[in-house]
Amino acid sequence: MRLGRSRRSSNIEDRRASPGGGTGMKFGIGTIVVLLIGYFMGINPATLLGLVGGLEGTGSSAPTATGTPTDAEADLIAAVLGETEDTWNNIFRQGGSQYPSPTLVLFRQSVNSACGYATSASGPFYCPGDRKVYIDLAFYDELATQFQAPGDFAQAYVLAHEVGHHVQNVIGTLGQVQSAKQRVSEGEQNQLQVRVELQADCYAGIWAHYADKSSGILEPGDIDEGLKAASAVGDDTIQRRMQGHVVPESFTHGSAEQRMSWFMRGYEGGKVESCDTFSAR
Repeated sequence: MRLGRSRRSSNIEDRRASPGGGTGMKFGIGTIVVLLIGYFMGINPATLLGLVGGLEGTGSSAPTATGTPTDAEADLIAAVLGETEDTWNNIFRQGGSQYPSPTLVLFRQSVNSACGYATSASGPFYCPGDRKVYIDLAFYDELATQFQAPGDFAQAYVLAHEVGHHVQNVIGTLGQVQSAKQRVSEGEQNQLQVRVELQADCYAGIWAHYADKSSGILEPGDIDEGLKAASAVGDDTIQRRMQGHVVPESFTHGSAEQRMSWFMRGYEGGKVESCDTFSAR
């Protein structure tokens, strides 16, 4: 990616100075498998295990630095966040409204949010309660090695997806889906969550479309990196690797094919209305 001229966002809380945990919690293999399947949830993946109520407030308070990080490790993510802010600011402005940018929280090992407690095993997540995106940058090493999806645009896709959840929260989609989930079966709840995740993928594609159009940030091979990452975190890909077989009824994020397809729909069309996953068959 060509990010040399990109504006670095200052909407960042850096909590990496010390671990946010210190509770002595132990997580077994089974627990980690469940959390891995919860990658890229629109809400805190810790809720999958009922951790919110029991663990909220158990972590120690880590020192927080606010503003643009100065270290090389966080530079790419600050640049990508700045690009997402510029893109969605323009889209909202054209629609006659204002885009309230999310805050990115960088942490190590574990973190407390308005959605509860989470560990690094939860993967990146967006919390609607405080409108913040949470990422342990060590996840990107896992994305490259365990998920075999390396590259700077793969990292950008992850952040753009979580920012997509913020857009959903701002325009009311997440609240509507949460209300709808209370009236349907577990299987239908999963289907609704899949549509939420696929729409966030489509919004990530829209970001890539406009960021490249306005800033020329993409290089040859970048989109392929994003598609590889989208495929790597498809429910079928994760389930096949973790348990050796696929259970479509339990999908909460969509298959590899669906995730790639909706990302490309956003990237090629660049239209928010084309990301209506809730009307799609």
